[in-house]
Amino acid sequence: MTKTGYTYEQAGVSIAAGNALVRAIAPLVAATKRPGSDADIGGFGAFFDPKAAGFNDPLLVAATDGVGTKLKLAIDMNRHESVGIDLVAMCVNDLIVQGAEPLFFLDYFATGKLEAGVAEAVIAGIAEGCRQAGCALIGGETAEMPGMYGAGDYDLAGFCVGAVERGDQLTGETIAAGDVILGIASNGFHSNGYSLVRRIVDDFGHDLSSAAPFDASRSLGEALLEPTRIYIESLLPAVRSGGIKALAHITGGGLLENIPRVLGKTHRAVLDANSWTLPSAIDWIRDQGSIAPAELARTFNCGIGMAVICGAADADRLTQILTEAGETVSRIGQIEEGERATVITGAEGSWGNPEAWTARYDG
Repeated sequence: MTKTGYTYEQAGVSIAAGNALVRAIAPLVAATKRPGSDADIGGFGAFFDPKAAGFNDPLLVAATDGVGTKLKLAIDMNRHESVGIDLVAMCVNDLIVQGAEPLFFLDYFATGKLEAGVAEAVIAGIAEGCRQAGCALIGGETAEMPGMYGAGDYDLAGFCVGAVERGDQLTGETIAAGDVILGIASNGFHSNGYSLVRRIVDDFGHDLSSAAPFDASRSLGEALLEPTRIYIESLLPAVRSGGIKALAHITGGGLLENIPRVLGKTHRAVLDANSWTLPSAIDWIRDQGSIAPAELARTFNCGIGMAVICGAADADRLTQILTEAGETVSRIGQIEEGERATVITGAEGSWGNPEAWTARYDG
């Protein structure tokens, strides 16, 4: 038997494809440049200058997240343009709840075999998310790992750093009974609950390429891939205007479990489910799966992407600021004295339940 020299490419890794991807995404990365960054890629690391970004005495805030099984839906649909926006949104929305402005973002893209068209579409979405959030995409890692992933599969992770001037961070320490809870509308599932969404779609035999039952203008798959809303542009001016005591990004754990994360031990959030409307996509999944209100509220955002806690005297002013910035805002509840919890009540017929109901989570 003739001996032949092994190559890395024979083992499933193409260095040439990786280099081609870097060249292809360089303009996308450069388009996210902002004060404080150089937005170049290819080095071992990247510098960021908070002083050049306008900060005097900043505290740095970091967040990391992924997209979850929404990726599987994107893979099944062969539609990869929007999950990069989801990745950025899940990170930067976690930063703004600390009062922090997102500064820079790094991504991790891992797959069994690098398909340049797919990777480029994903990273283009990441760059678009960074543009929407006003942060620089300063680097990342593309890992080709044969045998680790099935054909066509990939995974994503994101890491973002923001800054807030010392003393301006949101801590929730001043929350008091009588404070108002404003809800900023979501645009659907965002990036949570997709294991249940996919299970219901599969069990009921819905065709992802057919028109969505709740939105005839696009396919079911396209509607379910609606990217997570990024709240930075609208929320940052509101935060800096003063009056916001705390923010809660409604992600995994749904509406029930996220608000207590910003409360002290002696306050609870009491919400009225009839004060806002379920998004049509979430209402459709609720109906298809006969999902009880409490299960709906601990799985999905239920139409509230961000909860804003403020004093009653600031509620109207903040509502106006956010509305003028393009957000849909509802007064959804209030803070009461009591053990830390979220309590949601619904009238007869709300969220498809024939009787009045209460959902509670003790944080």
